[in-house]
Amino acid sequence: MTIGISPLVDFAFKLMLASRGHERVTIHLLNAILGEKVKVASIVIQNPFVGPNFEDDKFLVLDILAEDEQGRKFNIEMQTSIPGGLRQRLAFYDARLYVEQMREGDQYHELRPAIMICVLTKSLLKESERLHTDFRLRDETGHVLTDDLQVHLLELTKLTVTRENLNAATPVEKWAYFLLNADKMTMEEIRELFPEPEFAEAAGVLEVIKNNPDQMDNYISRLKYQLDDVWRLESTRSEALLEGRIEGLKEGEEKGLKEGEQKGERKGILIGRIETLQEILGLAEPTHDELSGYDVTQLSELCEQLRFRMRTGQTE
Repeated sequence: MTIGISPLVDFAFKLMLASRGHERVTIHLLNAILGEKVKVASIVIQNPFVGPNFEDDKFLVLDILAEDEQGRKFNIEMQTSIPGGLRQRLAFYDARLYVEQMREGDQYHELRPAIMICVLTKSLLKESERLHTDFRLRDETGHVLTDDLQVHLLELTKLTVTRENLNAATPVEKWAYFLLNADKMTMEEIRELFPEPEFAEAAGVLEVIKNNPDQMDNYISRLKYQLDDVWRLESTRSEALLEGRIEGLKEGEEKGLKEGEQKGERKGILIGRIETLQEILGLAEPTHDELSGYDVTQLSELCEQLRFRMRTGQTE
């Protein structure tokens, strides 16, 4: 039986990486992303998983705060949408993690690196095809002022590794593949594909959710919230795009939207919403090409069916 629990849901992501007794999972992920000579050997989770009732706490931030044996500070989070100002927010969180170390009487040379890691299910850097991007304070020639401020992005949509060549993948590529596909694999498949024991341990934490009714309720609650959040953002952007296009037409770019163009615009919005729902539900069909052949009525009906599945917890 497949695990059926996606680590892309922030509740599961935090349970997997911030549960006491499973620190080596987090250490393995950190070393995969950092890829530095000075490896993380041990960590202390500073905001461990405590399992609140998420139904009444919609705005809870499920990030992971940790510190390693060298005093480096880490903030790890999962993002399933790209809200406005995300780049600035990541820089702000990293700067705050750095500045908050200072106490009266401390010296600047005592500050330890602050490292922000953001796992994204959407593309933030449209200009780049890199799965992992490492931002630090450098000049235009690459000369480093300091490594004390780092922002790492892991954009899962840019993973090119497949199941067939996973054995030749880098550690960070393996983690990206695991995050995207763990819910669709069995424990036996995970042990076969990932020889490193940390992946099986991470999958075991996910299985705990499926077998614990309270945690399963919280997982479904957060899954629905993430879907609604993505839905709101996509709807807002689509409406803003349509309004802007209409305003442009009023200013003389065109005389008006023809009926065919209106239908095409509506189809594009519906296909985008359906693909967002399919991604969170773990569905691969219908494909984008197949959806393009549907008319507006068919797309609307499919969209409502997928939303109903999410609201009723039918995630498999």
